Amino acid sequence: MEIVGQIIAGKQGNILIRQKDKATLELGDLLVAEQDDGAKLILQVFDLQYGTQIPSKSLELMSGMDIEGYGGDLVFIEEKLRNYILASVKVIASVTQKDILVPKVLPKFLGSIRRAEKDDFSLLGVPHNSIFLGNIRSGSKILDVPLYLDGRDVFSHHVLVPATTGRGKSNLMKVMLWDALDKDYCGIMVLDAHDEYYGRNNMGLKDHSKARDNLLYYTTTKPPRGAVSLILNIKNLRPWHFMGVVELTPAQREALYVYYNEFKEGWISEIVRGTDLFESKGVRSETLAVLKRRFDVVLGLESENERIISRSNLFVESGGESTVKDIVNALEGSKKVIIDTSVFSDEVELLIGSIIAHAILERHKKAKSGGTLEEKPTISVLLEEAPRVLSEEVLKAGNNIYSTIAREGRKFKVGLIAITQLSSIIPRNILANMNTKIILGNEMASERRAIIESAAQDLSTDDRTIASLDKGEALVSSNFTKFAIPIKIPLFEEYAKNKKGREAVTGFIG
Repeated sequence: MEIVGQIIAGKQGNILIRQKDKATLELGDLLVAEQDDGAKLILQVFDLQYGTQIPSKSLELMSGMDIEGYGGDLVFIEEKLRNYILASVKVIASVTQKDILVPKVLPKFLGSIRRAEKDDFSLLGVPHNSIFLGNIRSGSKILDVPLYLDGRDVFSHHVLVPATTGRGKSNLMKVMLWDALDKDYCGIMVLDAHDEYYGRNNMGLKDHSKARDNLLYYTTTKPPRGAVSLILNIKNLRPWHFMGVVELTPAQREALYVYYNEFKEGWISEIVRGTDLFESKGVRSETLAVLKRRFDVVLGLESENERIISRSNLFVESGGESTVKDIVNALEGSKKVIIDTSVFSDEVELLIGSIIAHAILERHKKAKSGGTLEEKPTISVLLEEAPRVLSEEVLKAGNNIYSTIAREGRKFKVGLIAITQLSSIIPRNILANMNTKIILGNEMASERRAIIESAAQDLSTDDRTIASLDKGEALVSSNFTKFAIPIKIPLFEEYAKNKKGREAVTGFIG
């Protein structure tokens, strides 16, 4: 048990500790104050400063003599006693023998403070529907305490992963997906904008022992063995799939519904062919011409001698009729579905996700009305660069399926995993609905403020801590934890190899 300091002053939320000589405290360190009733208070360092008993004028004189060469063997008087470091800490949890509670008391005045140890977190445990996030971290020191949350709750109530580039967002997602791959409580659809999760050319989810049974990979780029060619029949598209993900004017949006009401499943084909509805329905020829160009650019469709030609071989008139149904069935079978969108524009990627997300939400709404929703797994949609569909500016034109899921999906066991560098441009009501935030490093003050203001716990003193997070370090703030928990996310390749090695030795999977 390492004693690192003593409480000398402070108040609730800002307690001052004098650091013991030769002990080293750092931002984010977890410490423990033992209480007389047997409880333990978990403390966290959020600021550091110098302390001294020597008057400032004397310090200035002694320093000047030293740096200007007049000091000789000048020694600061009683250095260990008169000069020291002060740590500002807050109480983040009260741990009894049976429970972890929100703290309501101060630790003992002039009480000794020790470093947190593995046994201090024994009550965290592993929930039944677990998802692994990383190991608990004290400052930069990693404790042998894995953090598991209830994945059914976490995924259905949405996850936000905010961070600047290079802080380990993709690595975190790979670790979480690997752990979830053999779990039957959730299905996850991944819109993979960089084709990095499956592991086409390196280690990825395809190397999991349960990948053959529980992983589907859709791509249009030379599908490797075991993958599925991504083909979507245009008869499965509906006007609402385009809303909020493809830029359209109000007149163009209205025209989509006019053509759908007139031609049902053949509505896109008729627009591409240029079928005129001005006389019967009042759709202007200019609007039709723009829609033809938009479908040419977004869907890759054009008409030649009344035939619909698909340049991309993604959206087609013949074939791919069951793709959406197959994906939704797989997700409801608790499988993880990766859709390689790396060769598509943002609009196409978001449209693909919109088509499938609408089908998921619609099916779960029907299940709730029929009383069978509890039988279904939670389904989550992983979306990178979330502000593309969740920003204030985008939502001025109306909601899209992603914002709908963010606002009401939890009622139907449909969640969103939103990855972003720019939390500040996402509306606060949507940020507040992201009940679990896995916060990685961010140097931008405006982004940190947006995250802190919408977190499940009070992170008002954690601004410096978040700014100082190194790659792979994170702070987990969730409605499903009693306090904000600092973690270290393992490097995916090492984590996956260790898990595979464990399975080979013990036969254990999970």
